[in-house]
Amino acid sequence: MDIVGLIPTFGSVFFTIAAFVVALSIIVAVHEYGHYIVGRWSGIHAEVFSIGFGPVLFARTDRHGTRWQIAALPLGGYVKFLGDADAASGKDGEAMEGMSEERRRRTMHGAPLWARSATVAAGPLFNFAMSILVFAGFFMVMGVGTNQPVVGELRALPFEAQEVVPGDRILAIEDRPTPDITALLEAAEELGPRAAVTYRVERDGSELTVQGPWPLPPIAASVQPQSAARAVDMQPGDVVVAIDGAEINSFRELRDAVGDSDGRTLLLRVWRDGEEFDIALVPRRMDLPLPEGGFETRWLIGLSGGLFFEGETRTPGPFEAGWMGVEQTWRIIGTSLSGLAHVITGAISTCNLRGPVGIAETSGAMASEGLSSFIWFIAVLSAAVGLLNLFPIPILDGGHLVFHAYEAVTGRPPSDRALNILMGVGLAIIATLMIFALTNDIFLCR
Repeated sequence: MDIVGLIPTFGSVFFTIAAFVVALSIIVAVHEYGHYIVGRWSGIHAEVFSIGFGPVLFARTDRHGTRWQIAALPLGGYVKFLGDADAASGKDGEAMEGMSEERRRRTMHGAPLWARSATVAAGPLFNFAMSILVFAGFFMVMGVGTNQPVVGELRALPFEAQEVVPGDRILAIEDRPTPDITALLEAAEELGPRAAVTYRVERDGSELTVQGPWPLPPIAASVQPQSAARAVDMQPGDVVVAIDGAEINSFRELRDAVGDSDGRTLLLRVWRDGEEFDIALVPRRMDLPLPEGGFETRWLIGLSGGLFFEGETRTPGPFEAGWMGVEQTWRIIGTSLSGLAHVITGAISTCNLRGPVGIAETSGAMASEGLSSFIWFIAVLSAAVGLLNLFPIPILDGGHLVFHAYEAVTGRPPSDRALNILMGVGLAIIATLMIFALTNDIFLCR
């Protein structure tokens, strides 16, 4: 056995696990801190704040009497409040019986309904707030694209007659006016793909006619995690110059060839950093969310295209960026709910439900693309975790909020016996979903 040859594989697995642990730990810390801080503000005492489960690796107790700890199994976390029997906030009836009224007020089960509800809801809300802030920060730091056809950085392409330069403003393509990016794309759609086109540009106050590549070349602007392209190690910036021996000039030709493949193996000729090589891959049937809602099932390889240049960007102000962060977070929530509904009704594949292995693989893939991609992924996952915790399943935050709603309506909480039964049912539901998702990850959706 070639032990040295296995080192890259072990390194990749370790990197994936490390990325998953970091991403999950950050999201869990934010979620549990929401419970902790709002509980403290509401007069509820937290005895333990834990990242992870199992044997404790590190712990310290603060001046408020809360023990902060990191445990050995980094697959979640919890806040144990005074009066809780366990990490799931089950009631410790024996301990509660001997408490004074003042001390009972400091427990989760003896606090007013408003305090308990606010403390429970704070976890998911902090996840949403984290996503909004991260997205807003990205928009402010990275900028947002304008609709102006001004050439920024040029993408590397196997195109030798490149006469377009950064700073050019594209006025027309093949004599078709392009006042904005939308008009440029519409003109390209009308013309049809070709190897090279003529651009009229404004440069340093003068108008010039120059040669350039097709506006939307067959370049991989990004490579999606857990995709056919990722499986064969395609990278952002790769240019597909031929499919099954036939030359192509546009991303549309690549998209059409994949869509018409019906899942058969495609042989791609790929250009990367001045060198060409062949890659064989098998498109996968995927369910894509549509802008107007719903999903569309298509054959895909996991590549996203783009213009042959980076477009002009602008920096939004804090309020605009914040609102864009809200819209991005809401889009994730809406797509997740729509996807779940379509899975339940059988409209799309159950492979859209992924478990810890799938999330870990995506974590590693995003981390390998750089810090910015990894942080963006954490923000997306944070919104999804916040939504998941609001589902009305006993043991989740949403289930506790349902109990609180019942108490608000009837004037009394559910009985301890009913709570124990419902919590057991909730645990069984979560365990079943986890096993199903893990089965998808390992056996069914590869």
